[in-house]
Amino acid sequence: MEEKIINMAFANLEKHTGIKGNFTTSNNEQDGKVELIFPDGRKEFFIAEVKKEIRNHQLLQLIEGNTKTKRTNNLLLIAENIFPKTKEVLRMNNVAWLDIAGNIFLHTDKHHVWIEGHKKIKIQGKELNRAFTATGLKVLYLFLIEENLLNQPYRYIAEEAGVALGNINYIINGLKVQKFLILHDKKRMMLINKAALLQKWMAAYEEKLKTTLHIGNFRFFTNDDYYEWKKWQLEPDKTFWGGEPAGDIMTNYLKPEIFTLYTEEIQNTLMKKYRLIPDPQGKVKVYKKFWKGQQTFNSTVVHPLLAYTDLMNTGDRRCMETAEKIYNELLRNQLQ
Repeated sequence: MEEKIINMAFANLEKHTGIKGNFTTSNNEQDGKVELIFPDGRKEFFIAEVKKEIRNHQLLQLIEGNTKTKRTNNLLLIAENIFPKTKEVLRMNNVAWLDIAGNIFLHTDKHHVWIEGHKKIKIQGKELNRAFTATGLKVLYLFLIEENLLNQPYRYIAEEAGVALGNINYIINGLKVQKFLILHDKKRMMLINKAALLQKWMAAYEEKLKTTLHIGNFRFFTNDDYYEWKKWQLEPDKTFWGGEPAGDIMTNYLKPEIFTLYTEEIQNTLMKKYRLIPDPQGKVKVYKKFWKGQQTFNSTVVHPLLAYTDLMNTGDRRCMETAEKIYNELLRNQLQ
C-alpha cells in the first residue's frame, strides 16, 4: 500500500508541476528519504512519513517530529488522503505534505510550493461503507459510548440513534468488513481495535456529519457575556457545551476562545435566552444535538468522547493537549 501511495503521489506531482520525486527506504529515519528534483535542476531532501490517512492524534507527533528533523532535513508527509482541516494545521506548523492527487505544500529556504484543487483519488474503487456515512456515524457514536448497544435489537438501536431501522444491518456489516467488530462466543458482538476506530470516527465526523449539524455562528451581546459564560443557565438535557468550554469544565486546563454548543432549541430561543447575535465570524458555534439519550458528561456538557473529538479536530496545540487529558482521565479504559 505504501509503495502505491508513493508512486501515485510522485506521478501526479510530476504531471502537475514537473517536480520529480525519488524515494529510498530507511531503517533509521521514519519510513524513508525523499529527493525532490525541481524543473530548474535544484534539489530538496526530506525525511518521509508515509500514511494512508493522517489521524488527528498523529498531528502533534508530526509537528514535534518536524521540529526535530529540521536540524538535519525537513519532514515530508506523503498520504493517500489528507483532510482539508489537517492540511491547514500542517501548513500552519510548516510541515510539508503531499497527497496522491499531487496536491502539495512545502516551504523551505529554497522553495515555497502550495498547490491545492486536484481532485481526491482513491487507489482502488471501494463500495460505500455505511458505517462511516453521516447516518452510520450517529450509530457508531453510541456504540463507542455504550458497547452493549451492539447486542440490543436492531429496532432499539435505531430508536436510540434516531435513524431508520434499515440502516443498522448495513452499519454492523460495515464494521465487520473493516475489522472493527467480531462475533464473541458465537452470540455476542464486540468491538475491537477501538482506538483506531475512534480515530476513524473522529475524522469522518468532522468531514461528513458535523457540517450537516451546523446551525450558525454567533457573537456575544457584550464583552461581559464572553467572560461570564460559565454563569449561563443552559437548558438541561437540551443545550450542551462542547469543544473548548467542555474541555475547560472537564480539565480546568483550557481558557476557551471558541464556544461550541449542541442544542435542541430553536435559533430564536437561543438568541433571546443566551443573548447571541448572528455573525458568520462569531466565536459561538452552534450545532444540532444529534443523540437522543443521556450520553453526556452531565446535563449541560457533552460526553467526553465528543469533547475530545471537537478539541482534537481544532488542530490547536492547547486544545489537543486538553483533549489528551480528557482521553487519559475519562476515555482510555473504555477504549482499550
